[in-house]
This record gives sequence, structure tokens and C-alpha cells, in this order.
Amino acid sequence: MKWFCYILCCADDTLYCGITNDLDKRIAAHNAGTASKYTRARVPVELVYAESCADRSAASKREMEIKGLTKTKKLALCNRV
Repeated sequence: MKWFCYILCCADDTLYCGITNDLDKRIAAHNAGTASKYTRARVPVELVYAESCADRSAASKREMEIKGLTKTKKLALCNRV
């Protein structure tokens, strides 16, 4: 099973990072307000970055790395600077 680490741009221009094994379903859940408490109040969201990972563990590690970046570095990763 393929896992993804992804970054969303929320309606208030904040960034959200998460992991999933079904990217389309997860983004639909975020936009429906059922995926996370953080994005529920910030819809609609737009996928701005996705990275394929070997397994859930690798995706979680990458998520923690990305969450440790500054917003400027996250935007650079998404090519949005």
C-alpha cells in the first residue's frame, strides 16, 4: 500500500500537513469538514504538495520533518514562494 505525505493550503492561507493512503478521499474529507479539527474551520482546502512514501512509518517521519520547517521553507517545498 502506498502512503503519501501532503500539504494543504487552507482558505485562511495557513498550511496543514498530514498523511494518508488515499489522497483523493482524504482531500474530499477535509473539504467536507470531516478529516481534521484544524481544517474543519478553514475550508475549502487546496492540495499544494504531495510526496509518495514507502509505508506509513516513512510518511509519518516525513510529516514530522515538514512540520518542523518554517512556513517559508514549506512554501518553497510547494513552489509557492
